[in-house]
Amino acid sequence: MLHKPMSLLCRAGAALAVAALVAGSAGAAMAQEAGGTVKRIAAEKLPNVPGKSITAVMVSYPPGGKSGAHRHAGSVLAYVLSGAIRSENSATGAARVYQAGESFFEPPGSEHLVSENASSSEPASLLAIFVADDGAQLTTFGK
Repeated sequence: MLHKPMSLLCRAGAALAVAALVAGSAGAAMAQEAGGTVKRIAAEKLPNVPGKSITAVMVSYPPGGKSGAHRHAGSVLAYVLSGAIRSENSATGAARVYQAGESFFEPPGSEHLVSENASSSEPASLLAIFVADDGAQLTTFGK
């Protein structure tokens, strides 16, 4: 599903929510994975959905950075924070460039075929929100 850029008010609210998540998770895990940096922002069990958790991660790509094909546990909503991200998912159609302020969805069981910084000169980042089984490995590379 394609989402248009959020209004300035919605973007400000999203930025505040991200800041609150960051502030509430000092010492969050950070990992270098396949051309980008992945930082866990927050993770909580969903009390109204037994057996499921919500996890927020920030993915930062240097200029030209990219990840190999991979799958995610559960559902993923991604919001581009800065720069431009090229993404292609097996369930949602051809590759597309998403600009800061745009979002995309990855349904359960789909394969993330392309995930990369669309620029060779500027960095890019996105916030990914996962809803998956408690304790699930959120990203699996390869087939």
